[in-house]
Amino acid sequence: MVRPYTMKGHKRKKKSEEDKYDREGEEEEEVAEEQPDGFDEDDQGQEEEAVHEMEGIPIGPSDRNTKKPGVIFVLEKASLEVAKVGKSYQILNSDDHANFLKRNNKNAGDYRPDIVHQALLSILDSPLTKAGRLRAVYVKTEKGVLFEVKPHVRLPRTYKRFSGIMLQLLQKLSITAAGKREKLLRVIKNPVTQYLPVNSKKIGFSYSSEKLVKMRNHVATISDDMDLVFVVGAMAHGKIETDYTDGLVAISGYPMSAARCIARICEALEDKWDIL
Repeated sequence: MVRPYTMKGHKRKKKSEEDKYDREGEEEEEVAEEQPDGFDEDDQGQEEEAVHEMEGIPIGPSDRNTKKPGVIFVLEKASLEVAKVGKSYQILNSDDHANFLKRNNKNAGDYRPDIVHQALLSILDSPLTKAGRLRAVYVKTEKGVLFEVKPHVRLPRTYKRFSGIMLQLLQKLSITAAGKREKLLRVIKNPVTQYLPVNSKKIGFSYSSEKLVKMRNHVATISDDMDLVFVVGAMAHGKIETDYTDGLVAISGYPMSAARCIARICEALEDKWDIL
């Protein structure tokens, strides 16, 4: 009696374990079928979690129906480079990837995606934008990728979440509004000049420019009926090199960050257009 009972129980236990491993194997096969080329299981899990957290971006309030002249910002040479670090794809930055950049003979000081993050927040947080005078923001990366940021988007405040959004944008080519199908960020075709108004004043900014101006006085001389395009460098070193601006100006005798330069521009325009 004991022997059949023992054998029977042992067989049930063994079969149960086999079923368990069979089920795990089936689950692994199902996951593998869903993974895109070039990703392993850890990559897929991390990216699915990131996409779930970043699904859609909220829309900020603004007076979007204004027909008055507006402003367009172009951020040139933004450091937004995607690379596979360890088992996941990430936006390279000098703080978290110093060793990786050193191993690949890259200058860590050139990888500053936080600059474009701060610059975008400076633009989108301004009363100028909330008053509906911002037409669009275009960002061109160091690698030549061009994307558009809609004026009414609300970007993440923290760099970590911003980095996740940029990674998703560069991989999926667009980011939609939360709960809607509107694309708030999208990769577009070069050159940026095809998206700029024909009748517009295009001004580039560089500390090395010999033309030093006071921004309030400079914008005051421009017609109130003309749209304005401001081109600002979003890199740590160097200067912008464009052939579509009407010239380069300096607005301070000292080097300034992109975010501070943009703040001065916005304040000058707010004075010009009486935006409080």
